[in-house]
Amino acid sequence: MRGMRYLLRLGVLAACGFASTSGPAAAADTPRADLSPCRLLGFDRDAQCGKVSRPLDPTRPGGTAVEIHFAVLPAVARNKKPDPVFFFAGGPGQSAIDLAGPVSRMLGRFSNRRDIVLVDQRGTGRSAPLKCDDDRPTRPLRESADLSRLTDAWVRCRQALSALPHGDLRQYTTTIAMQDADAVRRALGVTKINAIGGSYGTRAVLDYLRQFPQQVRRAVIDGVAPPDMVLPMSFSTDAQSAFDALLGTCERDTLCQRQFPQLREQWHALLRALPQEVMLQHPVTLQDEKLTLTRDMVTGMARMPLYAPALAAALPLAVSEASRGRFAPLAGLSSALGSGGGRATSMAQGMHFSVICAEDMPRLEQATDRPGADFGTAYLDMYRKACAEWPRGSVPAEFYQVPATPVPTLVLSGGIDPVTPPRHGERVSKALGAKARHVVVPNAGHGVMALGCMRDVLFRFVDADDGEAALAQLDAACVQGIPRPPAFVPPRVEGRS
Repeated sequence: MRGMRYLLRLGVLAACGFASTSGPAAAADTPRADLSPCRLLGFDRDAQCGKVSRPLDPTRPGGTAVEIHFAVLPAVARNKKPDPVFFFAGGPGQSAIDLAGPVSRMLGRFSNRRDIVLVDQRGTGRSAPLKCDDDRPTRPLRESADLSRLTDAWVRCRQALSALPHGDLRQYTTTIAMQDADAVRRALGVTKINAIGGSYGTRAVLDYLRQFPQQVRRAVIDGVAPPDMVLPMSFSTDAQSAFDALLGTCERDTLCQRQFPQLREQWHALLRALPQEVMLQHPVTLQDEKLTLTRDMVTGMARMPLYAPALAAALPLAVSEASRGRFAPLAGLSSALGSGGGRATSMAQGMHFSVICAEDMPRLEQATDRPGADFGTAYLDMYRKACAEWPRGSVPAEFYQVPATPVPTLVLSGGIDPVTPPRHGERVSKALGAKARHVVVPNAGHGVMALGCMRDVLFRFVDADDGEAALAQLDAACVQGIPRPPAFVPPRVEGRS
């Protein structure tokens, strides 16, 4: 889950399609899926694509229908396992199908004997998409960096989306989407799945596990966004903690402290000097643009690199340069996560707000988090405005509860994650009970399943035939050795006073 753009950093015979997967016949109300070969961006073999028809409004089964699209990355082995991996994307608003390339690489070991299923949650990708037309990478910096301008654009987007045939924005909650996912399971003739989700995808997995516990064999949630998390409040709290930790790390590191001895003071002086008119080069168009940087814009720029420690390593330099009026490094870092462009980095903003406005905002008064001293209420103010007239779906009270799980569940957290830090994973792990294990990768940011030995830890946990053995034999000690990248100090900075 990210502010506006969360990027998850995350073999094979086409003939081995999912239609041949063993399992009971599909439920009477869900016909078996009709799959056909398809090519997916970043996946170098034929996949199998299909769709199921679902009522837009579950209370009106005879009303408007939407098509839920999914893709199967087929296993290589003919004698494959009957329980596929279902991967749930982040955001909310990411297309799982558009992540076929990164997911296939991240979960590559599973592809030998398990199919990997990617479901475009309703409102994303190919499934009744709720995309805003002006969410374009060439948007002027003064618009893309200014939350107030973005909010105005999303208000206009809401009006346009509401006019679509599938534009009842109340029907895009996580609970309804997980019912869609189970319809896909039934259409594939599968008895049990292994549910894996990252960021917002963890909320999806938790709700699928709540609604359909008997259909889950193993669960893995990476970067936990609990159902009772009030995202607009926790954004600021968790970003502040991550940034303060970065400053503290620099103060304790000999090289960083020597090169940036006044970093904390420079940061606070920078904030006091805002607003400030600057000239910046657009990262896509490469055109120079004049804009007025505000405090909210600068803290937003500083927040984004915190997702990835390799990028955060350059923040001391970027902050130091910005305090001297040179904002190009900070602006460049802030756009680096989405610099690849393309479908994999895009977000269906309409679906994003349908989820947050229905699930998070009604609980704003119950939130215990408080805004960070530096990061303030910018995101909260944005969501307040965007959600003021956004149609809110109905969310059952039990959605916000995390019951004890009968399913072995691996909970993963990055120790320096600025949006879903370990405090959320720890709370969820305790609620899940005896069959949950919480693994913290101390020096990792947002999303840890693709890091070093974690791929093997994840595979062994899911692949073990016996669930109790998977829990008893879980060994993630190797993650303690994953280092935090040192502060970036280019040669030109060395020796500078």
